Amino acid sequence: MATDLSNIRNIGICAHIDAGKTTVTERILYYTGKNYKLGEVHEGTATMDFLQEEQERGITIQSAATTCPWTKDGVDYKINLIDTPGHVDFTIEVERSLRVLDGAVAVFDGKEGVEAQSETVWRQADRYKVPRMCFINKMDKLGADFEFSYDTIIKRLGANPIAVQYPMGHGNELEGIIDLLTMKAYFFDVEDLGATVTEKDIPEQWQEKAAEWRHMMIEKAVELDDELMERYLEDENSIKPEEIKAALRKGTISRECQPVFCGSALKNIGVQRLIDGVIDYLPNPQQVPEVQGTDPKDETKKLTRPHADDAPFSALVFKVVSDTHGDLTYARVYSGTLEKGSRVLNPGNGKREIASRIFEMHAKDRQALDSVGAGNIVALVGIKDSMTGDTLCDANNPIALERMTFPEPVISMSIEPKTADDKKKLTDALITIKREDPSFRSEFNEETGQTIIAGMGELHLEIIKNKITRDMKVNVDVGKPRVSYREAITGTCESARGLFKKQSGGRGQFGDCTIKLEPFTAEQAEEAGLKFDDNIAFENAIVGGAIPKEFIPSVEVGIRQTAKSGVSAGYPLINIKATLTDGKYHDVDSSQIAFEQAGRLALMEAVNKAGSVLLEPIMKVVITTPEEYLGNVTGDLSSRRGMIMDTEDRGMVKVIHAEVPLSEMFGYTTTLRGLSQGRAASAMEFEKYAPMPRNLQEEVIASGS
Repeated sequence: MATDLSNIRNIGICAHIDAGKTTVTERILYYTGKNYKLGEVHEGTATMDFLQEEQERGITIQSAATTCPWTKDGVDYKINLIDTPGHVDFTIEVERSLRVLDGAVAVFDGKEGVEAQSETVWRQADRYKVPRMCFINKMDKLGADFEFSYDTIIKRLGANPIAVQYPMGHGNELEGIIDLLTMKAYFFDVEDLGATVTEKDIPEQWQEKAAEWRHMMIEKAVELDDELMERYLEDENSIKPEEIKAALRKGTISRECQPVFCGSALKNIGVQRLIDGVIDYLPNPQQVPEVQGTDPKDETKKLTRPHADDAPFSALVFKVVSDTHGDLTYARVYSGTLEKGSRVLNPGNGKREIASRIFEMHAKDRQALDSVGAGNIVALVGIKDSMTGDTLCDANNPIALERMTFPEPVISMSIEPKTADDKKKLTDALITIKREDPSFRSEFNEETGQTIIAGMGELHLEIIKNKITRDMKVNVDVGKPRVSYREAITGTCESARGLFKKQSGGRGQFGDCTIKLEPFTAEQAEEAGLKFDDNIAFENAIVGGAIPKEFIPSVEVGIRQTAKSGVSAGYPLINIKATLTDGKYHDVDSSQIAFEQAGRLALMEAVNKAGSVLLEPIMKVVITTPEEYLGNVTGDLSSRRGMIMDTEDRGMVKVIHAEVPLSEMFGYTTTLRGLSQGRAASAMEFEKYAPMPRNLQEEVIASGS
């Protein structure tokens, strides 16, 4: 397989749930020779969906990585491919994949165009500056419309798509595709699963359409290159296909445009041309900016690493999978070479790791390697203390690569082991799941003796529960899912005092501090250069040594711990800034514990004075429903305290955009089916935290839920 960096592509397939990502991936594996048999999602035989849960539900839950070869124009290429989930509960899987990819293929449903989750994925790709191309899939579906889907990419994503193909027909009449660069028609043989591709002249009935779209492609392509634009204005016909391709490649890599392909993965139409497009338009590892990082000893010192095998080694861990043969740690190598059995440093925790074995992954199968160079994605065995987002690097040239940001969970439930034996097994299981899934949280509640697990949605928690009981064989009792509320202050408290003193014969305890408490945001913290851990900022404004320096961190610890466990209702207090303004100490009786307690008392007093409010997670909900059920659906949303933000027509259906509190959305899918005789569908994702109505706050606090 190719090892030259310019012949490597690190790509991801991502999109809305059910747009056909996994089917596209299956076809790519088939045509690149990695599979000798086509797997189907709906039959539960997809190679990349190899978890039992994935096969039963027909959805992708975890991103799977695979490496496959492709030959184009006599050159051998290597494609490292990651298939990501589309379901919003597993958005973290998309996030961590995009962080290590050089390019992405966004798949759209030819009938639906851009859907809710497509927008989320697109924004994530924007955040990680990932160049992408588009594949309008399912052109064989009844009601598929290439031009409608193409327009939604412009309208809903604000993107600059440039069609390089046009479909010949749609629905049952889809015959093949037209390449607008070469102005040739391509037909795919049904008998051998589309493996035989025949190139012909464009049939007469499609010539006018092809000419119109080719003209549009050239007009948009020359805008990406000043020299081409000048020549185009002089003579449109002087522009050669390879010059258009070069301009499109340049525009794609700089994220100024997105080439658009089309076809039907299920009917095996257009996938080989899509793979060619990946080679033609998406960047190789050398064409993306050098990886940025910081010096672990001095976080203000910025460092970069070139994409070269002879540079110091650096890699980012983007996934950990527990395996029967030991944990597999997936890593993207950015610079340098890693030999099998060599020692590397994790600068985050200072631990040395040994990469005892290196594997190139082919979904479930693997191929052992002796070494791996820059630009590759591999799985390592032997890494013990590194988690998703950690850096692995050369111990003599340390660098800490930028970490990933993981969203806060919005839903939790209690889980209790049935026996003492299960208790130990549950602890181990939770540690394993936490390593694998950074969006999962678990904590033991001392007061109730329960373990609380938290995640991104009902489906997320259900799959974790099944993993614990079915895969890890732990017997547990599970509570009902509950909403993760937060607490915030409604005003500013200029001064609140915390005085802690205890006298019980012998040495006493004395701590006294005064704080100011105010609402604060992440943006304000960044501007002020303050740490905003757990959405809390702390500033020391004491002058003249009213409290000795060694006790100030203790006041901060007291404030942070109290905020974490909640002040009024037992939910974490967020978006605050506590400023330490004054205090007193005692030469003999003052201690770190006393000042921790003083910080705790000061915060409680300050929240009392400033006034507090419970915040609840608000979900962005997108519902697609036939028009005759519109009244039922909107009426039901209003009864759930939902705010309808927008309603649009999309062909024969209505699309409702709404914001609804998560607490009102449990079991919504079932209700929606009932309201619409099974014909409406919904997608939901976390939008923001917002204050709750006072009467409902009191209910939540009273029930202690």
